[in-house]
Amino acid sequence: MAAVGVGAFALALAATWTSGPLATGIGAAASAVYALVADLLQPSQRVHAPGGALLRTAAGRVPRFGRLDRPELAGVHPADGPGDRRAPPPYVERDAEPSVRRALEDGGFVLIVGESTAGKTRLAYEVARSRFPRHAFVRPMDRSALAPAVAVARRRRRAVLWLDDLENYLGADGVTAPMVDELLGRRPGRVVILATMRSEEFRRYDAREESRLTGSDRDAWRVQRDVLNAAVKIRLERHWSEAEQLRAAAHREDPRIRLALESGDRFGLAEVVAAGPELLTAWQNAWAPGANPRGAAVVAAAVDCRRSGLRRPVSREWLQDLHRPYLAERGGPDLQPEPFAEAMAWACQAAYATSGLLIGNYSQGYTAFDYVLTASDLPPVPDHLWDALLALVEPADAYDMGLVAHQAGRLPRAAAALERARAGGAAEADFLLAIVTGDRGRPRHAARDLLRVVERRRAALGAAHPETLAAVHQWAFFTGESGEARAASAAFVRLVADATAALGAEHTDTLAARHQQAYFAGEAGEVDTAVRELAALLDVRLRRAEADHPQALAVRRSLIWFSSLRGDLAEAERELRLLLTDAERALGPHNPHTLAIRSTQAAFAAQAGRTEEAIAEFTRLVSERSRLLGHDHPHVTHSRLQRVQGLIAVGRGAEARGELTEILEEARRVLEPGHRHLVLARSLLAPPRHEP
Repeated sequence: MAAVGVGAFALALAATWTSGPLATGIGAAASAVYALVADLLQPSQRVHAPGGALLRTAAGRVPRFGRLDRPELAGVHPADGPGDRRAPPPYVERDAEPSVRRALEDGGFVLIVGESTAGKTRLAYEVARSRFPRHAFVRPMDRSALAPAVAVARRRRRAVLWLDDLENYLGADGVTAPMVDELLGRRPGRVVILATMRSEEFRRYDAREESRLTGSDRDAWRVQRDVLNAAVKIRLERHWSEAEQLRAAAHREDPRIRLALESGDRFGLAEVVAAGPELLTAWQNAWAPGANPRGAAVVAAAVDCRRSGLRRPVSREWLQDLHRPYLAERGGPDLQPEPFAEAMAWACQAAYATSGLLIGNYSQGYTAFDYVLTASDLPPVPDHLWDALLALVEPADAYDMGLVAHQAGRLPRAAAALERARAGGAAEADFLLAIVTGDRGRPRHAARDLLRVVERRRAALGAAHPETLAAVHQWAFFTGESGEARAASAAFVRLVADATAALGAEHTDTLAARHQQAYFAGEAGEVDTAVRELAALLDVRLRRAEADHPQALAVRRSLIWFSSLRGDLAEAERELRLLLTDAERALGPHNPHTLAIRSTQAAFAAQAGRTEEAIAEFTRLVSERSRLLGHDHPHVTHSRLQRVQGLIAVGRGAEARGELTEILEEARRVLEPGHRHLVLARSLLAPPRHEP
């Protein structure tokens, strides 16, 4: 009876918040009120929200955009500060608005990218609502609702497919580039896809992040990257320009705008209005004994769920289990933690009239407020959270987690997540799992698995399909990595021809295949061919103004390496110093490409007789690569072996033998039999032969 009464009150309240029949059966107002009471009345059970939910009116209809008079229903963060909290603060025109309007003139797919609380969703909402008042507002509430949302958008005469926080709709069973093309091509100008995305998520798909993926630049995340490439992208700055602040000053009568203007020298106005900085500070201060340490631990667990790649809300029951190790690490009982129910209330309450540190409710689950994900001092996601979460999630979620772990170079985590995804039937999980298997030091195994993917895609998609060509690329690469350099070079010769015919001579995939063709030709002993092909490829990259592209830098490194084999080590070292300077500027000092250049530099120092210099650099590389990739990554093993070679060269044999014994013991657990690192380690450990 109490629940019925609360539901009636929530619906009545929703009616006061909307005009006409529009209410949010699934949405903000009713959910917020219901959840507040449900969390109190139903502490021991969870109500599962139905999948495939769209935002609808009280009558169950998809609303028209012009009737959507509450920006919160589109995903806008509620505003902080004094004033009429039932009404949003006045909208202030942003400098990017004309660009958004131009991009929407002909329909299509528009993506607004910016930092958390930069005002992305409010900008999209205001522009689209004024531009498309008669369009259906089709908002899937989670990824499981994407397919019905697309079906509704297809049927409607006019529709806006609303994908706020686009990253939540990518991945297994998510948006694909063909889906976008089919939806927009069916009735040009009648359907619009309008999306937002945080800069932190968007950066996962730029060239720098692409360079972190070993093997090639065609990896499993290409499906998601291709979605972003299909959009017209407009960036929105967090800090407001002088012109924007002048326009905001016209609304100083609103106390929330006035407060934001007073803090505009440190934060963006939208950031202050949404109380992002205050919420982050509240979380950091809550760890104090007697404050809200359990609530802080709950928020920490929710934050790391999102950082692990989980894109759907987590239940109250999950948080109750997942937060405990965080609390124990900080002191447990010594912190005088509050009861769990009180911790959840603190984390969810609109302490600053905003969404709270946790967003959601009892029935739909909870997610961390995205602003707290931007904190600069967040430690790595701990193993206890990763392991516990992986045991709970669905196969599609495990795929997302595996993809994030692979991009971060955390290969054991990636393998565990993708095994779970493959076992559960997640689409294409076997493809990414094979790549991870090869990256972990089992290239023969990877090549066998990838050959099956190639055959499946050829049968289903055809030999010239981009996805088939991507699988061939990975198969050929790991064939070469397994020691069959000549076979890999021949396979890439064929792939270059096929990619040129299907995609064009200067398509990204064609150029990547040309690089691997030249590289494996050099590895097979055809050094002159490798140098010639790499020089021609570098000319193409430079002509395309891609000097700072990670693949252009990788081509330069390969060219320097194979050129050094023809003599003139001093010139190679000079060129490599220039390359390192460019890589540190373009990619950063800790990018895997930058570390690879430093590895080559140390190898050159050893060749030049500067062995102590080489040992010191390899020692630093072991430390930095271990921190970045994990201690058992093959790149770490390679640096350790190069360091051992230096130790042997300077007569530190006993130290070298101890290190080699440890390397062999650890590498046998990870690398497949016959791996080149194992072969080298055994040869270095074997006693030297003495001529009679």
